Amino acid sequence: MRLGILPIGRIDSTVPLHIQQSLDKILPDLECSIIPEGLALPKTAFDMKRNQYRSNLILGEMQALGAQQRDLDCILGVVDADIFVPELNFVFGEACFPGKEALISLWRLKPEFYGDAPDQTAFFSRVVKEAVHEIGHTLGLRHCFRSSCVMHFSNSIFDTDIKQAVPCDECYTKAAIRIDSLRYLP
Repeated sequence: MRLGILPIGRIDSTVPLHIQQSLDKILPDLECSIIPEGLALPKTAFDMKRNQYRSNLILGEMQALGAQQRDLDCILGVVDADIFVPELNFVFGEACFPGKEALISLWRLKPEFYGDAPDQTAFFSRVVKEAVHEIGHTLGLRHCFRSSCVMHFSNSIFDTDIKQAVPCDECYTKAAIRIDSLRYLP
């Protein structure tokens, strides 16, 4: 499976690189690359009342780009902005289920957001977990009831911190079957 990591707006260049290196270890059947041109953060996605960005509108922009990126099976967008879906106060990410596009936000993954000291280890651990989680949704994985599985729903940053960066055996098997099926698609 070929995955492109898409920087959206202004993000530190080390983040996509760290995601790429981590995904190569966690999901070795993924062939990861960074999409160098990136994407501007769509102004139309900004909700002035909430002071947040609608994740589905950012995904829509990614879908338009995805139509041009025919050599990729999946695109993971990475944005450093607070995102939401109308039913929730915020989301760490959103994905097309199943589909080609996934999005994660760095905004609430930073320890500083919660008044803690900066901690690169904790930050990158959270980023990778959310990336794997949203990619799992593109592969058709639903939320898992196991709190240690990366596919468990994160209602708060504490849920993300408890999870492992890998799927449980059951979710991993489902993901592997889906990844394997993509090898035979034109």
